[in-house]
Amino acid sequence: MSEPTASPETAAPPETAAAAESEAARPESTRTGPGRVLIAIYALFALSASARAAVQIATKFSHAPVAYLLSALAAVIYILATVTFAVGSPAARRIAMVSCSVELVGVLAVGTWSLADPATFPDATVWSGYGSGYGFVPLVLPVFGLLWLRHWTVRARTRGTAGPPAEDAGGAGGASGGGADRDQYA
Repeated sequence: MSEPTASPETAAPPETAAAAESEAARPESTRTGPGRVLIAIYALFALSASARAAVQIATKFSHAPVAYLLSALAAVIYILATVTFAVGSPAARRIAMVSCSVELVGVLAVGTWSLADPATFPDATVWSGYGSGYGFVPLVLPVFGLLWLRHWTVRARTRGTAGPPAEDAGGAGGASGGGADRDQYA
């Protein structure tokens, strides 16, 4: 009787190995799924804000220096966010978190400032009026960015405390397949 039971157990390591390979093949970065959309939108905003700021600073800087410098700052933040979301490493995610936080504070501060003192903003910036000239995307983009980063932070913590990596799960775990039992107690 133990003979038929041994056959499924001997078949388990290849399944465990296949699961480990599929787990290892799965990308561990922010550039998957909705992250791709975020990267595309950030890249578009980086390009448009950079071009706008460059033209404004080069042609009519004295007309609205505060607005144009803030547009340049927005462009730098969008470039930084694009690159860090695309890289997706843990260090890049931390930089992206700071970048999105600064962006959100900037949109709120500049949006409020532009409404409270319109004379300072004779020309609009990306963040003027909370991004109203861009359909309020500058207001919601950092929120979605921060939510996506939170998803990855929670995922990293969950994987970090769930026991050994999938490659090690088949060895000491016996017939149960590894870390499933340990997940309850981690």
